[in-house]
Amino acid sequence: MDEYKKLTNEVGAPVADNENAITAGPRGPVVMQDVWLMEKMAHFNREVIPERRMHAKGWGAYGKLTVTHDISKYTKAKVLAPGAETELFIRFSTVAGERGAADCERDIRGVAVKFYTEEGNWDMVGNNTPTFFIRDVHNFSDLNRAVKRDPHTGRRSAQNNWDFWTLLPECFHQITVVMSDRGIPASFRNMHFYGEHTYSFYNDKNERVWCKFHFRTQQGIKNLSNEEAAKINGMDREYHGKDLFESIERGDFPKWTMYVQIMTEEQAKNHYENPFDITKIWRHAEYPLIEVGVLELNRNPENFFAEVEQAAFTPAHVVPGIGFSPDRFLQGRLFSYGDAHRYRLGINYNQIPVNRAKVPVNDYHRDGAMRVDGNYGRAPAYTPNSYGVWTAQPEVMEPPMDLDGAMYRFDPKDDPTDDCFRAGGNLWRVMTEDQKQLLIENTAADMACVTKNIKYRHAAHCCLADPEYGERFSKAAGLCFDKVRELSRLSNSELNQATLSGMME
Repeated sequence: MDEYKKLTNEVGAPVADNENAITAGPRGPVVMQDVWLMEKMAHFNREVIPERRMHAKGWGAYGKLTVTHDISKYTKAKVLAPGAETELFIRFSTVAGERGAADCERDIRGVAVKFYTEEGNWDMVGNNTPTFFIRDVHNFSDLNRAVKRDPHTGRRSAQNNWDFWTLLPECFHQITVVMSDRGIPASFRNMHFYGEHTYSFYNDKNERVWCKFHFRTQQGIKNLSNEEAAKINGMDREYHGKDLFESIERGDFPKWTMYVQIMTEEQAKNHYENPFDITKIWRHAEYPLIEVGVLELNRNPENFFAEVEQAAFTPAHVVPGIGFSPDRFLQGRLFSYGDAHRYRLGINYNQIPVNRAKVPVNDYHRDGAMRVDGNYGRAPAYTPNSYGVWTAQPEVMEPPMDLDGAMYRFDPKDDPTDDCFRAGGNLWRVMTEDQKQLLIENTAADMACVTKNIKYRHAAHCCLADPEYGERFSKAAGLCFDKVRELSRLSNSELNQATLSGMME
């Protein structure tokens, strides 16, 4: 394997950094000049055909969002205006499994919502967790490869999975959630879901705030143990899809209450950690949930392939009043999702009925495979032109965003405010004793076949989150806690070096 040690780009030139995107300032957005990132993402999106690279196994339904509260002081989006009712399509999915995977695996659940608004489609792409494993888009394809099948054995590999997770300490909070009692929801209806990323709102005065989206189930939280899930998977691999379909068919329409968290630009500048880091949360005590409305699912698709398998979502699809943020993982997703759909479904994927907007579309795109409309007839195909067509609408321009700092590959771990273990430790401390014990048992079982060096690395992270967490996992995994405490005093790079393969066998 020595010939693979030095990373190069697609034509053999050396790659200087494969983990940190080039950003405009330490907390600024990713720049297009990061050509290796563009190559990675474009290549990754074309690796598998025809199923989705991730979120391959999924189920969908139609419904509506009804806005019951007034948040117009934050956003001018008509979809979020008081009293607005908007049709939507939602797709729930597992993340790591293929299309034939079982529904009740220990995994996060993807949740993508397409709102057919009067100002165009708004896609919200999220999960059933408020955070994610990674924060830099350079790690996106690597995360997915780590949780997919091993290239040598063709099987899923806990060793690969945990090796990757533990080398990136920002994964720790998400690991704690996935290994907890919420790692296997009893149904899609019995889980919360989130937009995960930080987005922006801007109002009719062009004033910007930052926001996060939360959807809290009205059916109550219910989860499965490993034993319950194993039994169900042996009997019905489509258990969650069946539950969603049958609940809607019998008129038991699932509902979620929609909330937002709001942070001002000034608060973001003074926040004690990077508020645009998707691996971090905004504490509810500091940024309370503000109720918006109710999301209801009330109609099943008529054809699974046409409406669920061909459904395509991208966070690049927003409407006036909703914008982006400097979240570097979001910035990468803005490119990656649409590019994946162009590859998987074709350049005209937005003309597929489930993806088509309910309002007139005049994007002036032309031609391409499977063009199924009039292709804009004899209208000119260029701008500017002298015919008064394809005229831009500057009135919907969002406010300018101030940037600060040099353009460089900033590593968030160099930020003195960065703490990858605060949220995981806080979560541990609010768990009941039963939840703590289940978390420890689930983690030890999941890591049973993982080499000892990686177990020690994770135990050190647990210790950094909370000494009790570290001690209990160490005991369950058969590790020496004195050694764990010693490792927890090392820097991240020192810990990773001390726990290389073969160092602690």
